[in-house]
Amino acid sequence: MAGRPRGIDDAAILRAAVRVMGRTGPARLTLGAVADEVGLVPGTLSQRFGSKRGLLLAVAEHGVRELAELPARVRAEHPSPLAALAALTAGAWDGVTTAEEYAHHLAFLCADLADPEFRRLALASQQAEAAAVRTLLDEAAAAGELHPDTDPARLAPAVQAAVTGAGLLWAVDREGTFAKRRRDALEAALTPYRREETP
Repeated sequence: MAGRPRGIDDAAILRAAVRVMGRTGPARLTLGAVADEVGLVPGTLSQRFGSKRGLLLAVAEHGVRELAELPARVRAEHPSPLAALAALTAGAWDGVTTAEEYAHHLAFLCADLADPEFRRLALASQQAEAAAVRTLLDEAAAAGELHPDTDPARLAPAVQAAVTGAGLLWAVDREGTFAKRRRDALEAALTPYRREETP
């Protein structure tokens, strides 16, 4: 632990790496750039993570943990399960505001799929998101926010695909904002299943 200034924890370093990733993409990301982002020397990151690969693996693991924790956080802030799902949709890629940032993060995902160790973490991230969507849809059905004949198990993958696809379309046409396009896709997927409020 020598050489690591107190007060700069691993989470702060990993969040900095995510910001740098958004600006540079995985190929041009360096330990030096991440170190500059948090005010450390590159050797400190080498001591902690071993290499750029080690840092990127830690970034992927951190992303899985954050995604797993996000549903409980948004649920605590929103009494409505569907409102929580909308917040989850917007918050899952919090910080992405430009198509270039999104493309750089997608490049990281593509690299994940070619490497078994990274792919395992990408799969865990996808599964965490799928579980969160399914849980919130189950809660929405139980709360009467969805039609009684709605099958959350079938709806959840469609919702996840619609929201993910909206992000890819936005990266090409760049109409509106990333968060809004994802929320709009969510709303379009949910509208046929929403239960009308009774006066």
